[in-house]
Amino acid sequence: MLIVLQALDTGGKDGVINHVLGTMNPLGCRVASFEKPGPEAAAHNSLWRVSIFLPEKGEVVIFNRSHYEDVLVVKVHDLVPKDDLAKRYHQLNSFEHFLTDNDTHVLEFFLHVSKEEQLRRFERRLEDPKRQWKISDADDKERKFWDAYTEAYEEALSRCSTVRAPWFIIPSDCKWFHNLPVARIVVDYLEKLQIQPSQPTVDLGAIREQYQEAVGKHR
Repeated sequence: MLIVLQALDTGGKDGVINHVLGTMNPLGCRVASFEKPGPEAAAHNSLWRVSIFLPEKGEVVIFNRSHYEDVLVVKVHDLVPKDDLAKRYHQLNSFEHFLTDNDTHVLEFFLHVSKEEQLRRFERRLEDPKRQWKISDADDKERKFWDAYTEAYEEALSRCSTVRAPWFIIPSDCKWFHNLPVARIVVDYLEKLQIQPSQPTVDLGAIREQYQEAVGKHR
């Protein structure tokens, strides 16, 4: 299963990972975070850097930001021609179609925080020494593009939310609330899969007899 989390700054992605998805078995769950592409990623196509972190069979991977950055940031800052941007929406749908065709289940969440609440959270970060490490020069810079990011998200979600890989818009101004629908959606989806425990590969009866024999010798 691939779980995608997208949000504007302070939207609550880390909180969802910690409080909801952090309850999963860590042996079968990984988190991959994506920031600005480095030189190696920039030398490849826009999907290369996410493809190497895709879940293996029986594994859950959470993307903290994702392949959608390549139709969000690049649109807001006009980094690619419009024709190239249109192709990227098609590539995202094809990419997720490929994943679902190969038995990867995809759930995508946009944590929607209001402009007013985002400002309050920035202010709390400034006041709280335990949160000041999160502050960056980009916070104030990117906030000035709020309307452009809103438009970019609206277009991306309208073009790329499909039955195979649905997007869920989660109100995120209230932190305790946004954990609830994400958890409910993930649990409901997993229950519909009717996943059964793996069958043992050993003779349990024989092992049980050996155990009982060993216990009897020590009494």
